[in-house]
Amino acid sequence: MQLSTFGQKFTAESGILQLMDDLGQALAGDEPKLMLGGGNPAAIPDVQAALRRRMQDMLADEESFERMVGSYGPPEGDRAFATALASLLRRTYGWDIGPQNIALTNGSQTAFFYLFNLFAGEFAGGEDKRILLPLAPEYIGYADIGLVEDLFVANKPEIELLEGGLFKYRVDFDTLPVSDAIGAICVSRPTNPTGNVLTDAEVQRLGQLAAVQGIPFIIDNAYGTPFPNILFADAQPIWDDHIVLCMSLSKLGLPGARTGIVIANEEVARTVGVMNAILSLAPGNAGAALALDWVRSGEIIRISNEVIRPFYQQKQAQAVAWVKEAMAGAPYRIHKPEGAFFLWLWFPDLPITSAELYERLKRRHVIVVPGHYFFPGLAAPWQHRWECIRVNYAMDAATVAQGIQIIGEEVRRAYAG
Repeated sequence: MQLSTFGQKFTAESGILQLMDDLGQALAGDEPKLMLGGGNPAAIPDVQAALRRRMQDMLADEESFERMVGSYGPPEGDRAFATALASLLRRTYGWDIGPQNIALTNGSQTAFFYLFNLFAGEFAGGEDKRILLPLAPEYIGYADIGLVEDLFVANKPEIELLEGGLFKYRVDFDTLPVSDAIGAICVSRPTNPTGNVLTDAEVQRLGQLAAVQGIPFIIDNAYGTPFPNILFADAQPIWDDHIVLCMSLSKLGLPGARTGIVIANEEVARTVGVMNAILSLAPGNAGAALALDWVRSGEIIRISNEVIRPFYQQKQAQAVAWVKEAMAGAPYRIHKPEGAFFLWLWFPDLPITSAELYERLKRRHVIVVPGHYFFPGLAAPWQHRWECIRVNYAMDAATVAQGIQIIGEEVRRAYAG
């Protein structure tokens, strides 16, 4: 089969393909896998029960069910959901937004495909622009969604060593390459893969830099506040006319519904709707329909604060304790886990690469994600990227404990030679 340049680019090997392929094989295979790789959220019993009740209510209401499955929505997504969300954000934060500032997409990955290629790439007159990632490592899913090569430029962070075997990445503003060649700035907060939460001061400063340059500041808020609020550090949400805030229903417990949320000025929101119409007619209805009542009532914030965040905070503390036990005697550091549901493990001067460690773990049926995939746009060589792995602790306790124990065994074996 002969493929176009587009076809070759989007069928090539990539980190996100490996991650999702590992997930699919783990779910489909006969041999049990210790799946500490992908970004699937935990099955939280209280959340699942509430979603089942909501679905049952919709099934009992013919009009509600038929509207969800039997009709196309508008290209910018369900307007009742957008109206309810705008109202919730006005009440909660005082933001001056309405439904015209909100567009839905078929998952956040689709939203970032739109946004990155809208604001970076080839421009009229031969100009090229890039997306600036101010702090690498960053989300693996960004790396391969550009229509052109080299869509990103990333900046190495400052590394602050903390007590208790922890460390934290901070934005190095002194080396940040903000120029006319940058089409937009993008950060995830909390950061996937590290669980880092950029401070309010860092976020405000990045927002000011974007405003001065007259470019969008994109914030990936998939794990952030007000929902699902998987945050263990103080962090105030921010929005303004030049900020594009991207949210999701996935980590709330609805990854299969594929519902991304873009909150932006009217022009950007309308453009996202236009792209939906061209590429998929309209986003799916299921996620917005399932979450509508929660958003209208504000219940989505209560569930996030009282159920989801405490659930992951307990799992995080337990996972950190297991890592410290499993890694005893080996050189290691854990990025301070301030949000999301990942541990980012750093093995200084690891004698093998994170890719080889991944393969060794895979042979023992433990699936993680090797760290080198999380540095899109970082051109300069940096050994650090080959010394880290991402571990998802959202699975059941037995799986996480056993997987971390095996990671510890393989890491010690690597250092021992």
